[in-house]
Amino acid sequence: MIIMGVDFGDARTGLAICDKGEMLASPVCVVSEKDFTQCQEKVAALAKEHRAELLVVGYPKNMNGTVGERAELTGIPVVMWDERCTTVSAHSYLNVTNTRGKKRKAVVDAVAATIILESYLAYRKNQANS
Repeated sequence: MIIMGVDFGDARTGLAICDKGEMLASPVCVVSEKDFTQCQEKVAALAKEHRAELLVVGYPKNMNGTVGERAELTGIPVVMWDERCTTVSAHSYLNVTNTRGKKRKAVVDAVAATIILESYLAYRKNQANS
């Protein structure tokens, strides 16, 4: 199944996608959009363009466990997935590759979306093996 990971942000939203065999998650792009409704529309269009059958949206939980304010798309099934610390992890990964400045800012959200998607794919794989 082709699954798209989404990491909504205030100004940038990262997208990642996996192959049909659910083995590899890869960054797709970053959508730069501050208007959440327009951002949703752009994400939905990209999901359809990439033939996504399921969206895994970073569930906006705060570190104290309370729920943040985002998350809803139409037309494609959506799974909410805990996104806490994904941006921090993305920055750590980018440190390893020495990605800095404008280049980092341009990709960090797509890397975070990839981390969200990889986590969900690992969960699906473990559930299938149970």
